[in-house]
Amino acid sequence: MNYDALATQVLEGYELTDEEALAILNSPDEDLLPLLHAAYKIRRKFFDNKVKLNMIINTKSGLCPENCGYCSQSIVSKAPVEKYAMMKQEEIVAGAERAASLNVGTYCIVASGRGPVNKEIDIVVDSVKTIKEKHPEMTICACLGILKPDQAEKLKEAGVDRYNHNINTSANHHSNITTSHTYEDRVNTVELAKEAGISPCSGVIIGMRESKEDVISMARSLRALDADSIPVNFLNAIDGTPLEGTKELNPRYCLKVLSLFRFVNPSKEIRVSGGREVNLGTLQPLSLYPANSIFLGDYLTTEGQPGEQDKKMLEDLGFEIDLEPLNREPQITC
Repeated sequence: MNYDALATQVLEGYELTDEEALAILNSPDEDLLPLLHAAYKIRRKFFDNKVKLNMIINTKSGLCPENCGYCSQSIVSKAPVEKYAMMKQEEIVAGAERAASLNVGTYCIVASGRGPVNKEIDIVVDSVKTIKEKHPEMTICACLGILKPDQAEKLKEAGVDRYNHNINTSANHHSNITTSHTYEDRVNTVELAKEAGISPCSGVIIGMRESKEDVISMARSLRALDADSIPVNFLNAIDGTPLEGTKELNPRYCLKVLSLFRFVNPSKEIRVSGGREVNLGTLQPLSLYPANSIFLGDYLTTEGQPGEQDKKMLEDLGFEIDLEPLNREPQITC
């Protein structure tokens, strides 16, 4: 396959066939560098050599009634995770101050659970208003679970720029991962955020015993959803969860997945997310040729690579930190 020619076609508006998408995932390892070069050709057109930095604050941990097989905070998990109710406003604001000090452009306010109660929405609303007063340029992303229409409107009015609700897997594979909510529940929340005028963020977890056809379906579904930001997580199978012991990934396949997502969603922010350290290992730097965004620091219940180490990685690669405020229309470079 001529990946470079395919990238040129994609930049002209072409959509991959299922056969071409599968060929990328099945590509021989000796084709990895030409594939990454082609993916970077697309990425550079829309995002130049810049990388967006994101930081998570886990404002509510554990205590989740859902039965998601990958999650250590789930009711079915036996993993020893910290459990606490919603943080106070002061703690959430302090987290934003730390993010600003590290040149982080997007601050992600995350809470466990099926969806927020109104008291939790009020805490987030007050926190966001305070953060925006001091850091109006900071992109605020909320990830609070399944939303109600009035809650989405309150978040928008407070200044929330982006709402994350991952589809996690394909519609076909969803019931193998959780039965406490439907795939449609997840899609509907993304659509609800869009209707409220909030930028939609939705992504996936790779490595949950899905097929390659499922991976292709995920990439296409996110294109159809018009998600502005797509976090691609790679399963870090935590002991005590139903997916404990699952180890299907290798660094080369992870890079092929990221490349596929770039080919299918050429103009979207693609974030290499949870599990990158564990699954990409020494090939982490190569992930930023198809992807243009990373999380800095820790994840929800697992440790990430130290922030300064990530920044050194960007420096060594010759990439720049993207400090531009959120804009739904990507900047196209020649």
